[in-house]
Amino acid sequence: MAHSHVLLGAAERPADITIRRIGVADLKDALARGADDFYAMPTHAIILCVIYPVVGILLARLAFGYSVLPLLYPLAAGFVLVGPLAALGLYELSRRREAGLDVSASHVLDVVNSSSIGGIIALGLLLLAIFVTWIAIANAIYVADFGYARPASISSFVRDVLTTGAGWNLIVIGNFVGFLFAVVALSISAVSFPMLLDRDVGAAGALLTSVRVVIANPVTMALWGLIVAALLLIGSLPFFLGLAVVLPILGHATWHLYRKVVVPDTSPQPTLHEPRKERRYAADFPAVLFPWSRD
Repeated sequence: MAHSHVLLGAAERPADITIRRIGVADLKDALARGADDFYAMPTHAIILCVIYPVVGILLARLAFGYSVLPLLYPLAAGFVLVGPLAALGLYELSRRREAGLDVSASHVLDVVNSSSIGGIIALGLLLLAIFVTWIAIANAIYVADFGYARPASISSFVRDVLTTGAGWNLIVIGNFVGFLFAVVALSISAVSFPMLLDRDVGAAGALLTSVRVVIANPVTMALWGLIVAALLLIGSLPFFLGLAVVLPILGHATWHLYRKVVVPDTSPQPTLHEPRKERRYAADFPAVLFPWSRD
């Protein structure tokens, strides 16, 4: 039954969830609301996303070793695939602000105690699997074009990619395959994580609803995907530091996009399991380090 709850939740069937048709104006409004959330909660958002600039700088530093240079672009592009999972705290802050609740940083990790955490973990693992698969395929495409030898320098790598037939083959095939991965990731995660924070629908229910949203709004959601990709590209310059602003705005905007495209109802909402706080004594040490040994 636990597995059933993780997949199906406690709410209505996915087919009973009403999907709206949205347009360009809705995307603009979602972005505007996302920016407003960011301006109201900038410290929290930057703290949540500080890992992205750090990872970007580390990747840039590793590139000078040349061994990971061919994977630098796939890694940077692949973060788009797992972005919806990383933005969980942003969705939660927007949800709380919308409800008039406290939006202090201490509530960012409330999702850990949510009854939907099983579904969130399941979808998160799915996105991570897609990310790992993308990196493996990107590496295979590079090896097929250039072999196992690594670039001698950054300049030679850029020259080989931009001025040779193998390089153009790498660009065309790599970007086409990356596009397919992006479409899959967008379809299953466009609104699934915000929905799991808002409703107890389970991983399968949230995933199917996200796919229905994309099918019902193919042009609008394709435009949304392009907007996300363009803003992430802009935020990646220089050295990914702009992502500290771009990612929070996109994260908050995704919550408002979910609100626009999925009709609210009275279905069961996730419950928060408050961790039990027990009084501890010095005499209990080191037994407190092994909670499973308590009666």
